[in-house]
Amino acid sequence: MEFIEYLDKIEVEIIKMVEQAGYKTAENTKLCLTSENYVGFLNKRNKEIIICTSNAKKREGYTLLRKKNKDSYERTAVHIKKALRHEAVHVAQECNDGNLLKIDRKLSMNQAKINALNGSIRISGEEEKERQAYILEDRPRLIKNELTKYCL
Repeated sequence: MEFIEYLDKIEVEIIKMVEQAGYKTAENTKLCLTSENYVGFLNKRNKEIIICTSNAKKREGYTLLRKKNKDSYERTAVHIKKALRHEAVHVAQECNDGNLLKIDRKLSMNQAKINALNGSIRISGEEEKERQAYILEDRPRLIKNELTKYCL
């Protein structure tokens, strides 16, 4: 899977934890055709995190021909890492019987994520779960803690 090339060590550790919890990872499935704006999904029924690498690359104008453009590569990597971490939060929520995680109430979401939050709510219909995933997606160590607490 191509998306693994964009990950850091901590995201690889998160994938291993997600797999231990009984979930798989997939890439560029039909779900990714929903909109180029989406870089990740959790397919609860199939217990699968889907990463839309093609969408992330398109969003940042990254192509093999422009591989030398380190800037677009880095932005693509950031999208993919955040998508994986975001979906891993949803895995932890599922391991918690579909409930919200018990995280510090002082943690807040970056205001720049409001548009993304609204798009996610339109798909999932679960505002608080999405808000929690956006809050935690920038905190990979907390995600690992939540996966350990609820899934392993």
